[in-house]
Order: sequence, then C-alpha cells, then structure tokens
Amino acid sequence: MKPIRKAVFPVAGMGTRFLPATKSVPKEMLPLVDRPLIQYAIDEAREAGIEEFIFVSAAGKGALEDYFDTAAALEMSLKAKGKTDALKALEPTRMPEGALTIVRQRQALGLGHAVRQARHLVGDEAFAVLLPDDVIMSRKGVLAQMVDAHARVGGHMVATMDVPRPAVASYGVLDVENQKGRVLQARGMVEKPRPDVAPSTQAVVGRYILQPSVFETLANIGPGAGGELQLTDAINADASSAGLSGFQFDGERFDCGSIQGFVQATAAFALARSDLSTDFSAFIEARAEPQKISA
Repeated sequence: MKPIRKAVFPVAGMGTRFLPATKSVPKEMLPLVDRPLIQYAIDEAREAGIEEFIFVSAAGKGALEDYFDTAAALEMSLKAKGKTDALKALEPTRMPEGALTIVRQRQALGLGHAVRQARHLVGDEAFAVLLPDDVIMSRKGVLAQMVDAHARVGGHMVATMDVPRPAVASYGVLDVENQKGRVLQARGMVEKPRPDVAPSTQAVVGRYILQPSVFETLANIGPGAGGELQLTDAINADASSAGLSGFQFDGERFDCGSIQGFVQATAAFALARSDLSTDFSAFIEARAEPQKISA
C-alpha cells in the first residue's frame, strides 16, 4: 500500500462565530497560545509523513498563504539582532518550494464540495483530510496514529471518539459492525441522528484518510443535508466497495470552531507547557476561589 503523501485542508469558512476578530483575520490564523490553529494541523500532518499540503481556501484568506511564505525582512532583522530563539520559532512556518498549493472554493457548498476542489491535485492515490477547527492534544499525532492503522486495513478511514448519547445529534455517527482494538469496521455513517435512533455513540471528528474513488462519488451525488454536498454522503456511498472503518484515536479533542472550545484549548495547551504551567495554574486557581465581597 502506497504511503499517504497528500493532505487537504478545508480553510474557506468565514468564521462568523468569532466575529469581529475574523472580520480581517482568517479563523485559522487565530492564535492558540503562540501558534495559529492552522499550524497545529500542519504540524500533525508533517508528523504523519505528509509531503504535499493543499489548502481549499477563499477570498480574503491571503494571510494563510503569507504565513507559510518566507519573511525575508523579518528574518534578516532577527539575525542582525542575534535573536536565535525567535528565528527557531519561525522554522515550522517554512514550506519547501512546491509543497503548498492553494485552490479556491468560490461558493461555500459544503465539506464535500470543498474536498472535491482538490481532485486534480490529489490524483489517483489515497489522501488525508484535516479540519483545522478540530485541535487534538496527543502524544502522537492523530493522523500519524491513523496512517499506521490504515496501512493494515485500507479503505476509507475516519477518526472517531465516544460521546454521550445526547450529544450524537451534533455529529456524524458511525454505524459499527465490529471492533478490533482501536479500529471499528463500519457499515456506514449517519449524519446528526436523533439520540434514540443513533447506531452508536462513535462520533466522527475532523480527520479522514480517503480513497481517490471518493472524488468520482462526489461528482455524481447530489446535495444532501442543508442543500450542501456532504462528504459523509460520499463516504457512505463508497463504503460497500472501498470499505469504511473508524479509528478511536488516543488524545483529547477540542472544538476550536466554537468560542468555548477555543478557550478550553487555550487553557489546556498553556497548562501543558513547562514554561507557562506554573504561573498559569496559580492564576486559574486564584480566579476559581470564591471572591470576597466587602460589606
């Protein structure tokens, strides 16, 4: 089985939940501690062996392209001032020539539509999809975990986590046939089912490894929920021929598409940093104490 070399990053969303911050700054550029959301996704992809990065973007997202470009003037200034630590901090923002390609999604017609824009760049090989809104804290990156498992089982693979049954209505949910370790063989997926009829509590989160056959399916199926082209529908239509499995990843997922999730992720990543955790923990503990009210 060929290695997974290419990854698609759907980054065309407007980020309206974060207005007014996202009026002029792409949501993916919002900093989680000291790195933008997109950097976490890129770092995870690199760890998994990804060599080609495809951004499905939109108008007004030029900051994403600039971020991964060379900042010659800044680097020269840092070198002249001997700021080696700052220069080192810039290293993850550099991309080899030709490694990053940006395509435009002119209309927001669903995740499936966004992924379909990358067809001519992916070609005839399996590829990954990472949603930068889903930030996952783990010792080994989730995509790297999935790549190892996918090498054994093939087909389409989606990352899953177990959620309380009342919460399944907010997710795509896996219809599990059997389980072996962390791999769940599945019949298909159900998009945002009612809790009482959901086939399982295995919720799909924003990491996928897909076979190229999904592109042909996306070209032939019609709009689904919300009048949009749903990636879930295409994977379901392909499941019987290509195969479908879920992967119960090891890690903690934060929904950084919501303000609550973003704030929680910021706290969790700050607490995990040796240079920040002591002072930040003390700050949190002090804020959590009942405030004295003077008479």
